[in-house]
Amino acid sequence: MKHRHFIFHKPFGYLSQFKCEHDWKKVLGELYDFPEGTMTIGRLDEDSEGLLLLTTDGKLCDSMLARDKEKEYYVQLDGIIDEAGLEKLRSGVEIGLRGKKYKTLPCKAHKLEIDPGFSPRVKKIRDDRHGPTCWISVTLIEGKNRQIRKMTAAVGYPTLRLFRVRMDNIRLNQLLPGEVIEVEGFDVSEM
Repeated sequence: MKHRHFIFHKPFGYLSQFKCEHDWKKVLGELYDFPEGTMTIGRLDEDSEGLLLLTTDGKLCDSMLARDKEKEYYVQLDGIIDEAGLEKLRSGVEIGLRGKKYKTLPCKAHKLEIDPGFSPRVKKIRDDRHGPTCWISVTLIEGKNRQIRKMTAAVGYPTLRLFRVRMDNIRLNQLLPGEVIEVEGFDVSEM
């Protein structure tokens, strides 16, 4: 059997799955006719957007989820983060995870000097009258449930919008929300 692989821009409001017991939830299969046995490589929560990789190859999926694989996110924050807040993110912060305290691994974090220019979200977040916002880049090698949202809240700058833009050498680039590109494969040796 020849495996199939996809690069996908997950839009806001969709679950990173193909079936859901709640019929009012939107799932990936509504956006594209993925083949039977397709699985996501990692997940993005319903409110998150951006790069999602999919494959029919379970072994490839496992190897790409290895802890040494970088995942980069662009995050819109409520407020203008300062260097002290960025340093706390870089060093690791304590978050709640399944009812227990967890200290995140060190990561890369820096402020973006220009707005990344993503298309407006379907559901409006807020108005300018609520105060300033800024965008940062956060690069992790782990991926706990809602980790970045918890990290930014822990340093006093709640996440307003979250995009995954890169998984190792695979980038979102100019894919629009809901767009899918089928590729020959993901070369794990290059990652």
